[in-house]
Amino acid sequence: MSSIEWQILALARVALAMILGGMIGVEREMIGKPAGMRTHMLVGGASALFTLLGSVIINYFGEVTCGADIIRGDPIRVIQAIVLGISFIGAGTIMQHPERRKVIYLTSAASILFTAGIGIAVAVDQYMLAVGCVVIVWTVNRGLRYLDKKVIKKRSVHMRSDDIDPQE
Repeated sequence: MSSIEWQILALARVALAMILGGMIGVEREMIGKPAGMRTHMLVGGASALFTLLGSVIINYFGEVTCGADIIRGDPIRVIQAIVLGISFIGAGTIMQHPERRKVIYLTSAASILFTAGIGIAVAVDQYMLAVGCVVIVWTVNRGLRYLDKKVIKKRSVHMRSDDIDPQE
C-alpha cells in the first residue's frame, strides 16, 4: 500500500472515530451537559490519529536514523499518553456544585474517556468493538438515567430526609 493510500485509509479511520464519538456527544448535548458532540468528536478523532501516528513515527525515525534496530516502539505508551491527555480534559469537566454539595459532570468526563477508547479501537481496526461500545454507552447514559431518576434518587431523598435534624 502506498503512502497516499495509507493516509487516505487513516483519514477514513479518524473520520469514523469522530462520527462514533459524535454519537456519544449528541446524547450528552441533548441533556445539556458541558461536553457535547464536537468535544466527543474531537476526542475520538484525536485518539485515532495519535494511535495511527504511533506506528508511522516509529517507521519514520527508523528510516531517518541509523536503522530500525535503534528505534523501539511501544504502542502501550501511545495509549497511556492519550489517556493522560484525556484525563486532563475530563478533570476540567468535573465540578463541585456549590448549592447541592455534590460533584457533577462525572458521567460527561467518563464518556470523554470512553470516546478516547473508541478512537483507539477504530485506529487498530476494531470496528465492531467500537460500534458496540457506542451502543453500550448510549444504553448506560440513556437507559440507566431512568433507573437513576425513578429508583435511586427517590431512595436517597428519603434517606436524606430521615438524616436531617430539624433542630440544626
